[in-house]
Amino acid sequence: MTTSNITTTHPAFFLLVGIPGLEHLHVWISIPFCFAYTLALLGNCTLLFIIRADAALHEPMYLFLAMLAVIDLVLSTSTMPKLLGIFWFGAGDIGLDACLAQMFLIHCFATVESGIFLAMAFDRYVAICNPLRHTTVLTHNVVGRLGLAALLRGVLYIGPLPLMIRLRLPLYKARVISHSYCEHMAVVTLACGDSRANNVYGLSIGFLVLILDSMAIAASYVMIFRAVMGLATPEARLKTLGTCGSHICAILIFYVPIAVSSLIHRFGHQVPPPVHTLLANFYLLIPPILNPIVYAVRTKQIRERLLQILKTETKIK
Repeated sequence: MTTSNITTTHPAFFLLVGIPGLEHLHVWISIPFCFAYTLALLGNCTLLFIIRADAALHEPMYLFLAMLAVIDLVLSTSTMPKLLGIFWFGAGDIGLDACLAQMFLIHCFATVESGIFLAMAFDRYVAICNPLRHTTVLTHNVVGRLGLAALLRGVLYIGPLPLMIRLRLPLYKARVISHSYCEHMAVVTLACGDSRANNVYGLSIGFLVLILDSMAIAASYVMIFRAVMGLATPEARLKTLGTCGSHICAILIFYVPIAVSSLIHRFGHQVPPPVHTLLANFYLLIPPILNPIVYAVRTKQIRERLLQILKTETKIK
């Protein structure tokens, strides 16, 4: 593209490459991505339907899980339709405003998801360490406020990112983004001028969200394990820990890919671009796929409700 080496002021559009270096395989790569996106939509919508339909599931843990499902739907839908458009039709053009909006949605809702995991850890802490007060502490009103606080934190943390790009980085040396979506640093690297403020702010937000949230979650589980170890019998300990199993799996599914992707992006200069881009897509797609599966398999109430729905559908047919 002739414009890729021209410096321009606020380009009308960028060009997303998709998976750089694997353009000739885009049609084949689209098959697992399309299947994975379909699974994410089906799993999270099913989870939302089950929680909404069953009044017995209108408890804090399941309400947080419903919030998680909505967030996963936003994260996957903010990237996958555009990515499939690139794979199938070569539709890599994306307007500046659309690019900044996509960037905001991705980073904002990843931040919100981290906040919901923190709220879920607090819920498990109260339920296990102070069970008699669980229903009075985690009321529906409190659950809603915690969800709103997670959303507002995401907006406040991430809102400055697209504004800083628009106001501080008006000149660009290229329009081609060697990525499959408008990730913050992928856009910043195309800009001319001093981008240190963008880099520092991005790193600071990453530290606040990834490090501090994970430390707070780890601290809550230290207290939970101490309380569990004080139970009288091994059976009681296993049963109590079992209520935390789904949450721990979901946390690992979310934090491990995003941590690996962030470290590779910042420090893994020897990692081939296709590997980095695939990892960046995985951390937005794997949690939406696996979270409903993990909770359906490990949570008795959701599993039983899902089996009941499947049996009803089978009888109707």
